[in-house]
Amino acid sequence: MTGIPTSSLDDGTRLPAVGLGTWPMDDAEAERAVAEGLRLGYRLVDTAVNYDNETGVGRALARSGVPREEVVLTTKLPGRHHGYEETLASFEESRRRLGVDRVDLYLIHWPLPRVDRYVESWRAMLKLRDEGLVGSVGVSNFTREHIERLERETGVLPSVNQIELHPLFPQPELREFHAAKGIRTESWSPLGRGPAVLEDPSVVAVARELGVTPAQAVLRWHIQLGAVPLPKSSDPGRQRENLDVFGFALDQDQLDALTHDRPRRLGGAPETHEEF
Repeated sequence: MTGIPTSSLDDGTRLPAVGLGTWPMDDAEAERAVAEGLRLGYRLVDTAVNYDNETGVGRALARSGVPREEVVLTTKLPGRHHGYEETLASFEESRRRLGVDRVDLYLIHWPLPRVDRYVESWRAMLKLRDEGLVGSVGVSNFTREHIERLERETGVLPSVNQIELHPLFPQPELREFHAAKGIRTESWSPLGRGPAVLEDPSVVAVARELGVTPAQAVLRWHIQLGAVPLPKSSDPGRQRENLDVFGFALDQDQLDALTHDRPRRLGGAPETHEEF
């Protein structure tokens, strides 16, 4: 399966409409899952230092036979490496584990406002981008206030903000802010965690109307919101199913039915969550 649609980030990088998440896989599982995903047609792969699977992801990429320039490889800076010099050193370690000369998308994993060093890290990431070692720079789990501070202090906005996003937590205000600023929204845990999303009666009903699985209905919801979902799966059948979301569309009533008006966060809150 090939031919995933792409769109341009503000810096010209082409980002596929669906990516492959790898948390919480270990190296061995990530190597198998990414190898199969690349074979099926995934061209956006998402990892992080804190996933402890960069080595496995890199091995799969190296052995896949897919030209390196066709894959958008993403990794993330951990909290314990915030700071200017620390970020530069952490990136070199990520690059070594991944076995690549260049990372296509490099993100700050969490803002850690109490530590208050994310602006220093951002300046280091801009240096890496200017040197050609990183294609695009972005953030993950940042609020509007965090992003506005980056813009205020450096004059540079992130190309991407990867956030918790699913029908139970649709984040309309943050998505609207992203759109106004030219920031692409990526969705982590796009299918939620556990059965809360996929067994939701509204999701099940819409999927039945469309003749697709609940997961496919939810991933299509992300795409039509303009977000890039990153579903994690090591199962080839589910990986294939998660790519097969471009042959149907939700109408406005179905989009509304999937978008809950009583938001419920399933992960950490960026203002307080600390992950080092």
